[in-house]
Amino acid sequence: MSAFVIPVSGSYRLARARLHTSLTPGLSLDGDPDGFVLAELEIADGKIRRISPQDIIPSDAVDLAGRIVLPCFVDCHTHIDKGHIWQRSPNPDGSFPGALAANEADRTARWSSEDVSRRMDFSLRCAYAHGTSAVRTHIDSIAPQDDISWPVFMEMRERWKGRVDLQAVSLVGLEMARDRQVFSKLVQQVAAADGVLGAFLYPMPDVVELLDFVFSKATQYGLDLDFHADETLDPSATGLRQIAEAALWNNFDGRILVGHCCSLARQPEQDVLPTLDKVAKAGISVVSLPMCNLYLQDRRQDGTTPRWRGVTLLHEMKARGIPIAVASDNTRDPFYAYGDLDMLEVYRESTRILHLDHPVADWPRAASATPAEIMRLDETGILAEGGPADFIVFRGRSWTELLSRPESDRIVVRGGRAIERDLPDYSELDDLMGA
Repeated sequence: MSAFVIPVSGSYRLARARLHTSLTPGLSLDGDPDGFVLAELEIADGKIRRISPQDIIPSDAVDLAGRIVLPCFVDCHTHIDKGHIWQRSPNPDGSFPGALAANEADRTARWSSEDVSRRMDFSLRCAYAHGTSAVRTHIDSIAPQDDISWPVFMEMRERWKGRVDLQAVSLVGLEMARDRQVFSKLVQQVAAADGVLGAFLYPMPDVVELLDFVFSKATQYGLDLDFHADETLDPSATGLRQIAEAALWNNFDGRILVGHCCSLARQPEQDVLPTLDKVAKAGISVVSLPMCNLYLQDRRQDGTTPRWRGVTLLHEMKARGIPIAVASDNTRDPFYAYGDLDMLEVYRESTRILHLDHPVADWPRAASATPAEIMRLDETGILAEGGPADFIVFRGRSWTELLSRPESDRIVVRGGRAIERDLPDYSELDDLMGA
């Protein structure tokens, strides 16, 4: 990106920065129809000292000429313990059952501490280079993998401290809670790692009893909850509703995030709307994973074209005040063959798939401020006076410019300084991919 350079030392000012009003709390300026304002940012000691209207361009300022500046991204639903195993364990047919089988076989045979550590580190280097400052990852926690991957996560969190805030969620089938002793051990493991308690739901006869037990353990240990639910186009899947009902009758006061919720798009309105009302009343947040769900959902083995997008009802949720995020989900593994933990790509595709425009309104919060709030991260995902100078400078000057190109030359600023954006080469993992 030509015409300007972010200073490598001292304080400085960025003139004619195009900021979005939904991501700049405290800035009392009216935005244009797309929510943008031109403003000046003053950076000092790694923080944003001042955000002010742009009247004149000071001679000593760095002139951005109207380029968009966004806060660093927050990716609140990933699976970096699975990431980058596609080369050795591809999905044989692109289906959800194919992904489950390939992942299980690969995990059983290959997920040593070194293997998981190197692939997680590779993923985080990608996310960091693209401008993400916080990542929540699900951790496959079926024994004996739990005793391998959770210590790796804790080591990785320490290694990346100050660059990427890292959180972890246990990922097991809800049926594990039938064995109270085994599930209680997992809960203790999650609590010891300052993690989030999670599980994936699918239709089962004792789901109410199992959810009650999970909520009771989360309350006992002061843990937040994060579920996979209704990752199917089967309209009979009602996990989101069951989670909301469990939260209400348990008077749960922690935070709850539910991912996927695809089956809502196949259910009649008279069933969907009461479910969303319960979700709103329970204070539940929802994260949509549009790229992965497009890849897996409604994939047909007879050579016909898919009919369903595989995403959930974000507009109806937003109308009820339900906090909404979008996230990367899987990356180059049997569940999704593509991706690079680039939240600009996620937001770009979400905008196109889910129509997060006309108007843009405050949808940009779904890739930064809202997931930061879900993850309990203060001063993250926003641009605010006194907050950290963690932001991304893009070439685009409007949404159509920003979301039409990869913006591979974006400038990522952390603590007021531009970082080196060296993406790791896939060949680094070649030795892990052999037979």
